[in-house]
Amino acid sequence: MKISVYTLGTRTLRGYTFALLTAGIFGAYEAVAAVATQPNLIFILTDDQRYDTLGCTGNPVVQTPNIDQLATEGTLFTEATVTSAICTPSRASIFAGMYERRHGINFNSGTALSPAAWQQTYPMLLRKAGYFVGYVGKNHVPVGAAGYATGLMDSSFDYWYAGHTHIYFYPKERPARVSRIKGIDEHMFDNAKAETQIEILQEGVDNFLSPNQDFYNRAARFLEKRPADRPFCLSLCFNLPHDAGTGSMEDRPSDPELYKTGYHNSRAVIRAGLPSTYVAKADIQTPKLPADVLYAQHRQNSYDYVDTPETMTERIIRRYQAITGIDQLVGRLRKQLQKLGLAENTVIILTSDHGILRGEFGLGGKSMNYDTCLKVPMIIYDPASAAKGQRRSEQVQTVDIAATLLDYAGADIPANMSGASLKPLVNGKDVPWRTYAFSENLWSTQFGLPRIESVRGEGWKYIRYFFNDRSLYNPTLKGLTRYLTSNRQAETYRQWLDASINGEPPVYEELYHLKLDPSETNNLANDPTCTDRLNTMRTVCQQLVKKARGDASVQPVVLQLESERLEYHLTHQKED
Repeated sequence: MKISVYTLGTRTLRGYTFALLTAGIFGAYEAVAAVATQPNLIFILTDDQRYDTLGCTGNPVVQTPNIDQLATEGTLFTEATVTSAICTPSRASIFAGMYERRHGINFNSGTALSPAAWQQTYPMLLRKAGYFVGYVGKNHVPVGAAGYATGLMDSSFDYWYAGHTHIYFYPKERPARVSRIKGIDEHMFDNAKAETQIEILQEGVDNFLSPNQDFYNRAARFLEKRPADRPFCLSLCFNLPHDAGTGSMEDRPSDPELYKTGYHNSRAVIRAGLPSTYVAKADIQTPKLPADVLYAQHRQNSYDYVDTPETMTERIIRRYQAITGIDQLVGRLRKQLQKLGLAENTVIILTSDHGILRGEFGLGGKSMNYDTCLKVPMIIYDPASAAKGQRRSEQVQTVDIAATLLDYAGADIPANMSGASLKPLVNGKDVPWRTYAFSENLWSTQFGLPRIESVRGEGWKYIRYFFNDRSLYNPTLKGLTRYLTSNRQAETYRQWLDASINGEPPVYEELYHLKLDPSETNNLANDPTCTDRLNTMRTVCQQLVKKARGDASVQPVVLQLESERLEYHLTHQKED
């Protein structure tokens, strides 16, 4: 696979040696002094959180008073979607402001963001604009030829209190889980006072905002102290309510009470509230998709909890506990901003990397283009905006976040970013906006998943599926599908970026009238009364996939991973 090559130099920073552009675009400290009017920015990203899991989005059980208050004082986007419903490509899209088809990174791509591309992500562009940038929590985007072990991302932040891949519910036990990834810092959280993820990340957030010498004395690595005379951008990225987090909860005596007893009294209500389309595995009679489109028998076994109402209910309880824990952190964060006199100049953005299935039609996991996977909460709070309590229905996407953060900072938005700034919408303005949102799934060499392209808008959703090549599937080891990427898979992935643009036809299509059928139950693709709508959606989808790809002669902004790193955790499937 031929990937763009960049001229690299070498620089050592805080104990890490990593490749940097000889052009010197890393020069954050050459940036102009922060302008007083530049707001502070906090970006909060949850993990695997579907739209309907907040009080403000209509959930009658989960308690999220602080996030609900954020929506009351800010803007809630009711139709927000992700561009790719799987962790790594979605997070890369958020960082780079590009669709996956343009940035070219997934679990099966064998690639990582190049150092040049990393310098064009929102954190690095903000740093160049004078911001003090911090990262707390989970990272799932590889950067540099050695991926997570490159150390480039860790060292390019002023404040880094994070772990690569999953950090689980008990982050101090992470070394035993991630030691197979050579070269990464396994012990970031070892010296935290707390034991559970949210509370450990709270320590990192507290210290970022208000430096504490005791924290620095306990820190596993050097962290810079936030200067009072510079604006800051803090990215706070949870590994919850993802199953790597909720699936590792154990009801330990040392756990906060929320995680031991929270929502246990709501078990019957939660079970009764399972989706109307929920189907237990034993009761599946007609699969949602044809067997040659989705090979459901290859599904990751970490999603087996969807197979019975009892296990599905138990996992929802765990997820609600985690979501309420996150909500409590948001509340403490806002109080701390107020105490420090920062609240009136701090913009807060909250969203998730994608949703997840709860046994709808017997399906589990993510990576599908149904709204259960694509729709996410998205709230933006700007204390300077006069438009409070808005509920806006534009087709916004997580690919818009990078442009939004840069716009708030007054920084230039790169021309190759796919997204647009949401700031005018937050300010209550009516501006031209996309009519349709495009999403895709290119993670199709593992776990039976199909390649998918979809568009949603004007109350409709169109989904098209492409040939699912079983010869590309990973082998099994002790009955488990191996979680790796071969050179052949990586090359095939590269071809997929342009396949539909070059005329590959879909093998199956779905059409849903979302206004009348929000659960996407009745496929109208073969309904003769919907032929005109189907043809319109086909045309729009083809237009948007070309737009998402951009100039096909331009290679994705990636480097090929070193060969020994193509095998990405042999039995990692229980965690993703």
